[in-house]
Amino acid sequence: MLSARQKHCLKGIGIRRWVERSATPEISETEQQVETDDPLVNLHPPSAPPVETCSEPVAEPELKPPVIDLPLDSWEAIQHSIHQCQSCELGRNCIQKVPGIGNQQADLLIIGEGPGQDEDIKGEPFVGRSGQLLDKMLAAIGIARSQAFITNIVKCRPPNNRDPHVDEVQTCNQFLQAQIKHINPEIILSVGRISAHSLLHCNDPVGHLIKEMHQLPGTEIPVKVTYHPAYLLRTPSAKAIAWQDMKTLHQILNK
Repeated sequence: MLSARQKHCLKGIGIRRWVERSATPEISETEQQVETDDPLVNLHPPSAPPVETCSEPVAEPELKPPVIDLPLDSWEAIQHSIHQCQSCELGRNCIQKVPGIGNQQADLLIIGEGPGQDEDIKGEPFVGRSGQLLDKMLAAIGIARSQAFITNIVKCRPPNNRDPHVDEVQTCNQFLQAQIKHINPEIILSVGRISAHSLLHCNDPVGHLIKEMHQLPGTEIPVKVTYHPAYLLRTPSAKAIAWQDMKTLHQILNK
């Protein structure tokens, strides 16, 4: 049976029933839910998870990011370069940069889409309601926020929370790749559509991408895609699917 702590965490997330992975639907469908009391503590390491290549690869755009004449050869240099960057509209108009927060040697790297209003004000990723839900999701599998490193595809807030433009993603990719190289995580949790498409270079729906494990192009780092907490707040029925994603994440981190 689930422990009292796990029950409390799951209640906070809003999950009382679960779906089997084989029943994972597209976003617009109603999830088929089944009862389960399979405890996280009894999860067993999976066999080598299948790695899927996106079915709709996206050609590299011709637009090239500006060359940032700032060093990226140490953690301090990466942080300093992000704060100094003025290479696109986002960097010139945000309140403050949001490089990321957490453990620089984390096994788990969480990559979201971009800072929102709360993040722009505080200078930290995933604060406010979305951040609180993410914290509960992590706590449900025994991970504290401070144990992971959390960042975004872009480090500055897009105006009116719009999707970041291609040139903005490309500019920030230099920082993101430097962070990934420095942290060298065991696994990346890709949170939301913009994150998944940017990391995996594809346009597949998130509802499809969450069904399989992926691999970060050019590396051996596995990537697990899940829904963004903001989407889960709008669509509570999808929390059951996100819970299955978190269980898979727990298995990989504890194998």
